[in-house]
Amino acid sequence: MKKWGKQIMLLTLVAALTVVLAACGGKKEDTSANSGNTATENTTNGSTSETASPEKLSGTIDIDGSSTVYPITEAMAEEFGKEHGEVRVSVGTSGTGGGFKRFINGETAISNASRPIKEKEAASAKEKGIEYLELMVAYDGLSIVVNKDNDWVDKITIDELKKIYEPNSKVKTWADVRAGWPNEEIKIYSPDANHGTFDYFTEEINGKAQESRNDKQVTFSADTNAIVQGVAGDKNSIGYFGYSYFEENQDKLKLIPVDNGTATVAPSQDTIKDGSYSPLSRPLLIYVNKKHMEKAEVKSFVEYYLQNVGSIAKEVGYVALPQEKYDEQLSKLK
Repeated sequence: MKKWGKQIMLLTLVAALTVVLAACGGKKEDTSANSGNTATENTTNGSTSETASPEKLSGTIDIDGSSTVYPITEAMAEEFGKEHGEVRVSVGTSGTGGGFKRFINGETAISNASRPIKEKEAASAKEKGIEYLELMVAYDGLSIVVNKDNDWVDKITIDELKKIYEPNSKVKTWADVRAGWPNEEIKIYSPDANHGTFDYFTEEINGKAQESRNDKQVTFSADTNAIVQGVAGDKNSIGYFGYSYFEENQDKLKLIPVDNGTATVAPSQDTIKDGSYSPLSRPLLIYVNKKHMEKAEVKSFVEYYLQNVGSIAKEVGYVALPQEKYDEQLSKLK
């Protein structure tokens, strides 16, 4: 009896041990299966955070130049920052000429420009070993504006604009511009000499860049918003600047169509894009230092800029290029 009892107890212990081992083995197998499922799921959804996340970038990108191009570049910097928060993009507004001075001295990675680089500037850049890419980003139309309460100007000719702005102009009153207009002293506003807008306007209207009247009736400003405020605050004023500044302030200003001798056209998205707002339509550009393009953050920013600026341009009051033009600009990066 004792012998059989011992055998039964031994068998019982072995059975119990087998159950425990089986349970442990089953649990291990289940865990392995679950791990396999998790790995599969991660692989399907992008595997690791390294794969799913964009490239980690950091650093600073210094940009300066045209106040006309500023709204576009600032918007692009904000959008880029949403994806690359560790990159600090600083955008200044010292004007196209002022921006080129800093760019040529190697102080900035990118220069905003509302006109092409001048021969003298390009020669200076070459002398200092600055190689660059010229990239077109949008179109703009210089807008002629007067005060909202001006009820006598419904259009203006190229010759009349020249009479107002040319060097040694004799125009003192609106009546001096056109018979029938009031004998009231005209107040004239203009971007200053560092602005590409000033260069472009004086070349197209006066026949030579940087040639303009410079007397007490003219207020020059480095700040386009100051020109907006000046014209908005004086019934007898006139001024000009990029189209986006009019769009932002159209409740304060009156836009004047321009008679170019063939047609009378006001700037708009359509007339700027199709070139009918002539001769005051122009391309907007950025210049990129090739040496800075070797930095991952700069290269990524420029690529992002060209890939997305078409949709942003219209939002900030400019005209997007045709897609093939953006493709052409992107190909320059290669």
